[in-house]
Amino acid sequence: MNVVVILPLLVPFLTAIFGFLAWGNRQAQRLISVVGSTVLLIASLILLWVVSQQGIQATQAGDWPAPFGITFVADTFSAIMVVMVGVMGLSTVIYSLVTIDVEREAQGFHPLIHMLFVGVCGAFLTGDIFNLYVWYEVMLIASFVLLVMGGERSQLEGGIKYVTLNLLASALFLAAVGLLYGLTGTLNMAHLSEVVPTLVEQQGMVTVVAMLFLFAFGIKGALFPLFFWLPASYHTPPIAVTVIFSALLTKVGVYSLIRVFTLIFTGDAVFVQVVLLVIAGFTMVTGVLGAVAQYEMRRLLSFHIISQIGYLLMGLALFTPLSLAASVFFMAHVILAKSALFLVGGVLNRLAGTYDLKKLGGFYRVSPVLAVLFFIPAMSLAGIPPLSGFWAKFALIRAGLETQQYAIVAASLVVSVLTLFSMTKIWAEAFLKEKEQEDGKLKEGVEPVATLPISERLPLLAPIAVIAMLMIVMGVGAEPFFNLALQASEEMLTRTEYVQAVLGGQV
Repeated sequence: MNVVVILPLLVPFLTAIFGFLAWGNRQAQRLISVVGSTVLLIASLILLWVVSQQGIQATQAGDWPAPFGITFVADTFSAIMVVMVGVMGLSTVIYSLVTIDVEREAQGFHPLIHMLFVGVCGAFLTGDIFNLYVWYEVMLIASFVLLVMGGERSQLEGGIKYVTLNLLASALFLAAVGLLYGLTGTLNMAHLSEVVPTLVEQQGMVTVVAMLFLFAFGIKGALFPLFFWLPASYHTPPIAVTVIFSALLTKVGVYSLIRVFTLIFTGDAVFVQVVLLVIAGFTMVTGVLGAVAQYEMRRLLSFHIISQIGYLLMGLALFTPLSLAASVFFMAHVILAKSALFLVGGVLNRLAGTYDLKKLGGFYRVSPVLAVLFFIPAMSLAGIPPLSGFWAKFALIRAGLETQQYAIVAASLVVSVLTLFSMTKIWAEAFLKEKEQEDGKLKEGVEPVATLPISERLPLLAPIAVIAMLMIVMGVGAEPFFNLALQASEEMLTRTEYVQAVLGGQV
């Protein structure tokens, strides 16, 4: 068995087990959580290094040969995504040491968040379409408990909307899996990539199944018009939970779409491209318009999650080596940018006691470091050079122009301008203007970050600073990162190495 492939699954699973065994011992749970997150990041980096140097890695659980056993596969795309789980996992766990209250820690926050990492890493590494469903359910259970933990009314309302729509998606996903198995007799994704193209006489049914997967993953990924559950739920839990949801959960839905439409459903390309382009455009536009209308920072950023998902789908819809590479690069960029913005929002709330932009103000004057830590991811999200967001959007726009898809290019440019507008609104309201009291008079002092004890200040600011630095490095030194994304794109489009790594010469 290739241990390096399953290590990103074993580490968070064992961390969760040890966390549950330490139930009632808060300090032990916190230590286990930090150590487990650190080891997960190291394991993910090792996996990416092995894949980049030795090619796609695969392993069969129990030594049952593919396509009959349970397969785990790590290509460049999935390895990059596992690294993002490691980066965001460690960042969020450190941040949570200050922001998660004692009650939620006593209810099992730390082991549950590592169970969430198990589900996410499993989804990225599975080579079997049914086991992808299983990992989705692991994510759904852990995420629902994290969402409603604390029992506040807004959390329960958001949790009901979240779980209802996601259960619908799971039912559609399972139905699609059953129909696909009935058509092909296999659920191994590498084997499906060989069998599905031979179903020429059943192409209509194959397209129906593909659309079922699109609908199911569209709900999970918050695509238009299936996204309304996200802004209704993501602003309700503690900010550390919102950060990890924003970073990973919708990205698993987009990852799944890219995986199945580059590996399995490649026959009716023109029809699928049109559908995906239309959905991508509406997802971008409706998401950013929702953000522009908001003055509650978490809701504003939640709508931006939706908007940025449209860019990821645009890369898949264009279906060229450059566009897919751009989607991979954009995925890493947007995970970092959105997470940093939510983390800054959490710090603002800790200092001012609110997420309402109209009640914030003055932080540029009293906390310039925090202002800089907001400015970097905000400008990166808007696509300002030389940050990572500029190169991600530049590559997508270039791919759109090369394929003469001018409508989606125009939509992406307009959305970028509106994104800049909404980031400027946060900057103006929270940082530049002076905070006012309810009677309309200026407040003499705004609480600066420096007033927090170092034991709080360091866990709050260090993750944001590291993420901001990563965005600068990805922007200024974009070439090696984009070359890695191009490698991922080439593997997805050729599929030969993937199939060979999983099946060898057995089928």
